[in-house]
Amino acid sequence: MKSFLKIKDFSLAEAREVLSLAEKFKTQRGSFCADLLKGKTYALIFSKSSTRTRVSFEVGIREMGGQTLFLSANDIQLGRGEPIIDTARVLGRMVHGAVIRTYGQEEVDLFAQYSGLTTINALTDEEHPCQILTDIFTYERKHGSIKGRKVVFVGDADCNVARSFVHAAELFDFKLTCAAPDGYQSRISNANTTLTASVKDAARDADLLYTDVWISMGKEAEAQERVKAFQGYQISTELLRLAKPDCMVLHCLPAYRGKEITEDVLESRAEDIFEQAGNRLPVQQGIIAHLCGVR
Repeated sequence: MKSFLKIKDFSLAEAREVLSLAEKFKTQRGSFCADLLKGKTYALIFSKSSTRTRVSFEVGIREMGGQTLFLSANDIQLGRGEPIIDTARVLGRMVHGAVIRTYGQEEVDLFAQYSGLTTINALTDEEHPCQILTDIFTYERKHGSIKGRKVVFVGDADCNVARSFVHAAELFDFKLTCAAPDGYQSRISNANTTLTASVKDAARDADLLYTDVWISMGKEAEAQERVKAFQGYQISTELLRLAKPDCMVLHCLPAYRGKEITEDVLESRAEDIFEQAGNRLPVQQGIIAHLCGVR
């Protein structure tokens, strides 16, 4: 049973197939693959709270004819210490697929292994693969192929979104520059990735400027230290002037105005940013359809 646990689980051809399916789900909403999941139930296992991820998966699966069963840590024995492999063995005998949003990457890996179910990583501390495919889909619908383009990530370059971008840069062959202060730079890199502490150098001639919150879930105890460290690592009007005239600005949300992005930039680019959020729906439907064998 094929799963999507990290960006590298897909070849370029498979990722392109997902994006092609996503376009069909977006333009033919409610009619494309409307019965694909008929009679099937997907478990949504969320140890981390969510707005966009939960709503997009629940709506997406239901529009494909399936049912969803939402399970928080308080709803199942995982919250009381049951090993993930035992939960996986039980659910593997009852549901047809699983979407997991949790902390450790090893949890989704073990779940997929022991459940035998199609499993989708809806976010871990290590990666956020569904988000990155959505970002690429959003960029390409407006600006064409991302291949060879310059993508700049500003902020905590060691967060899950940035790490997935590093893998995606290699897969889709675009140029990624991560602008982050010392101690917050990506632990992984490749030939498509440049690491720098200079926000201004990074932003020059950018095709896409991207940011995320300075304080991710689970990092709240570091809030004061992080706010101090990330001063200046912000997408602002001044930074945007260094990028290409048609540069896109994206943010995976939630956004904290005045921190990682200024109020004026967020509002002036709101159409793209909230379109990006809405695109989680068709892209995740595309991922499910691909995993179910739709070509």
